[in-house]
Amino acid sequence: MENIRELMQTMTRRNGVLNKYCCSVDGIDISVAQSHILYEINRQHQPSIQQIADALGMDITTFSRQVQALVDSELVKKTPFPDDRRIQILSLTEKGKKINDYIETLMNSYYQDVFSHMTEFEKETVVRSLRLLNEAMGKTKQCCNPMGV
Repeated sequence: MENIRELMQTMTRRNGVLNKYCCSVDGIDISVAQSHILYEINRQHQPSIQQIADALGMDITTFSRQVQALVDSELVKKTPFPDDRRIQILSLTEKGKKINDYIETLMNSYYQDVFSHMTEFEKETVVRSLRLLNEAMGKTKQCCNPMGV
């Protein structure tokens, strides 16, 4: 059997997940974590801070620091929820939408290039396999912490 860890490590490196920054847009360095936050805020409808932290599997302290950096860069806006002012709703500013769209374009171009080296059947097989892998990863009790540490 192939070394699954090696395959995953290589894929992680090639996806740039280990890079400090995913990109720099309009003089703003965006970390990989921040790009995920922007993506999730854009994807969800009026999410709370806790909803996005949960979706990304980040602890709330680390997540709050990342969100505050995005607020300070004027990419994200926090608004108190009308029914419970303790809950903060996140939204992208116009600048945040522009940067998220730019990152989306970059990533789509990257994956289009990657898949251009495959037949249509191979592409469909990879996408189907990634869906299966993601579903299985979501079912394991060891999510993101295989050593139980």
